[in-house]
Amino acid sequence: MLDITEAYDSGMTDAWDDDPGFDARELRVVKAIADEGSITGAALALGYSQPAVSQQLKRLEHRLGVAIVERVGRTVRLTDAGRILARHAPAVTTALDAAAGELAELRGLRAARVRLVGFPSASPTIVPRLLADLAQRHPGISLTYVEAEPPEAVEAVREDRTDIALTFSYPGDRDDPHGSSARGLAVQTVGADELLAVLPAEHPAATSEIIDVATLADDDWIAGCPRCRGHLLELCGRAGFAPRIAFETDNFVAVEGLVAQGIGVATLPRMAVESFPQLPGVAVVPLPAGEQRRIHTVTARGAERVPAVRATLNALARLISEPLAEPGSAASRN
Repeated sequence: MLDITEAYDSGMTDAWDDDPGFDARELRVVKAIADEGSITGAALALGYSQPAVSQQLKRLEHRLGVAIVERVGRTVRLTDAGRILARHAPAVTTALDAAAGELAELRGLRAARVRLVGFPSASPTIVPRLLADLAQRHPGISLTYVEAEPPEAVEAVREDRTDIALTFSYPGDRDDPHGSSARGLAVQTVGADELLAVLPAEHPAATSEIIDVATLADDDWIAGCPRCRGHLLELCGRAGFAPRIAFETDNFVAVEGLVAQGIGVATLPRMAVESFPQLPGVAVVPLPAGEQRRIHTVTARGAERVPAVRATLNALARLISEPLAEPGSAASRN
């Protein structure tokens, strides 16, 4: 067996000439160009100067012996080699971030940034509690937050625009974004959010403890987002009728406003109902226990090895498992 000195002496170092020696910053530059569509945009996104980005590209191209970008008119685009690097960059940088995070934790450092994307009704309910929890338990973690529906949130994880996506799905949803579109990512179910019927206060079913959806077959309905509307159609279909949808809106307050005026009835998740004070003239009644949406976290595989990401995931799982509504809250005043 040759040692390294013998390898040099015998000329066997040629076997290592194909090792490109990738630099994480260079991979992030390539990924940023793919995301932003230009060197200028990549520089702005990464906080680098444009010359610095260009220099890193030139060094990488020289080392690899292939072009990473090519000019098309006044813009640039990635070559086949560049697209290969951009495709693999998230997995590589996530692994490096995990190693850096573990080393930082070993040294006692606690400063870290976590990027979170979540669905709209999580914004006023889960996210503020998460920020307070992290500030108390992990004050070194800085959380950034962007709102997006589940399909866009899952895509943000895949494109390395976020570390954690907080998403939801409905049982039997044929367009569930946690299926084929999440292949290769880590999806964890962390809780459930019960569905509530939202009725005018004078509705005959407003005083029910639990409502049978079939009793609302003759009512006009107010439908929500495409995913929620799909579940409404499925829910009513199981009850033996097709809902007569009079209005559609993604605005939770608008839904309650329409219901308060007797325009129709609706279903909303508890998180949506709890996200603002209940309007006068509105009653909410629980649907049967099985009618709920599941709450998930989505990350790149291995992302939980990054200490700050792991701490945020643990906090989300803990907070989502805690009851959202307290006695005397909007949801309890039917």
